[in-house]
Amino acid sequence: MTETLHVAVAAIVNDRGQVLVSLRPDHVHQGGLWEFPGGKLERGESVEEALQREIFEELGISIRQQQPLIRIAHRYPDRSVLLDVRRVTSFDGEPHGKEGQPVHWRAIDGLVDERFPAANRPIIRALQLPDRYLITPEPGLPAEDFLARLQARVEKGIRLVQLRAKNLDEGEYRALAAEAIALCHRQGAQILLNADAGLVQALGADGLHLTSAQAKQARARPLPPGYLVAASCHTRAELRAAQEMGADFAMLSPVLPTASHPDATPLGWDAFSRYVDAAALPVYALGGMQPVHCATAIAHGAQGIAAIRALWDDV
Repeated sequence: MTETLHVAVAAIVNDRGQVLVSLRPDHVHQGGLWEFPGGKLERGESVEEALQREIFEELGISIRQQQPLIRIAHRYPDRSVLLDVRRVTSFDGEPHGKEGQPVHWRAIDGLVDERFPAANRPIIRALQLPDRYLITPEPGLPAEDFLARLQARVEKGIRLVQLRAKNLDEGEYRALAAEAIALCHRQGAQILLNADAGLVQALGADGLHLTSAQAKQARARPLPPGYLVAASCHTRAELRAAQEMGADFAMLSPVLPTASHPDATPLGWDAFSRYVDAAALPVYALGGMQPVHCATAIAHGAQGIAAIRALWDDV
């Protein structure tokens, strides 16, 4: 059995929405592709220590602030890697290719999966997703009140929305979705529908959110690249099914006790962290989440938090 290569990786970002990438030499594994800089852990090193050493050796900078972004286990035909990725938001020095490698700042929104090794692609998705995922409550009447509330949330900074409206008939859902999509896009937010893939494409939504049952039944990714596909999950097996189906991200719940599902046994942060650790895709923590839990969620491997009322009512 091939030994897994444990690698510390830096996603170095600036305040212009860019991330630093470097070009792998042609003669090495995955050569000729862009990557996020870093290197393997030496014996006895922590991820943070390895990242400081590798980034100084490669780029000549010293990291000041970093936080967990995502952890990815990936098996190539000839080797297995475990990537411990940190988002670096502050550093000393001017980054440059000390080993002669080309380095460039790239717009995060413009990163293209195919230009990176397969193991790096979940990093792209994690960088492109925000740390809060708003799930809308059931819309009340009139629809204008619901849309006004949604407008207020995206104006306050919500950038990812799931339109969840199970009580509407097909025509009502379609009409509300069209208005919600236009509203979100005017504010630079993305919106996923609880609907079929055809409606997502017809209305110009940004993606599709699947239930855990739908994700398990899906034999292939239901939308082409360029759209987001997400899945609700409750177990390791469901996270694995979402990953194999090609989901861009998932929600895992319930993490903490919830008033809406009082009989559900919460995972707790330790189990949540173990489940997410085995999943090579961004995962939002759902269930009992409040905005104050965001940092805790990220520290336990989450992309951030997902919530209904806590984000809908948060002003």
